[in-house]
Amino acid sequence: MTGDWRTDRIGAALRGENPTVLRRLTSGFAVIGDVQFLPGYSVLLVDEPDVQRLSDLPRAKRLSFLSDMDRLGEAVERACRRLDTAFLRVNLEILGNTDPFLHAHVWPRFAWEGADAAGRPVWLYPRERWSDERFRLGPQHDAVRDAISNELDQLPSLT
Repeated sequence: MTGDWRTDRIGAALRGENPTVLRRLTSGFAVIGDVQFLPGYSVLLVDEPDVQRLSDLPRAKRLSFLSDMDRLGEAVERACRRLDTAFLRVNLEILGNTDPFLHAHVWPRFAWEGADAAGRPVWLYPRERWSDERFRLGPQHDAVRDAISNELDQLPSLT
């Protein structure tokens, strides 16, 4: 492996060196999030490192990316519904405020978050949640990782 895969997530995925990759999809990579305070949090990474925004893609690839985002969202929804009876819904977001490459966040939401948290954007969670070692991706997340991967295998690609 050459360097830390976190500094080049897409390049590392293309080289087979990104350990968060769940599956290769038509327009990019389905990956499980580095932080799992909402178990099942996943991200769709475009497979072109220089693409910064959805509008940078040709129309066909843009539609493919959105289709893959839908597929990952449904896989997370199915997996989380099966693993946690408190599952409520999935939030899908393309923000582009921090990382300079096109990606889409897939956030499962749960009743156990409480009404204050579940009804608000994930980004309003306290900063400690994002860096707490308890929520760092690890072997304790293998069940949700496997469940999402299995759902992706069963859902057809629309492109």
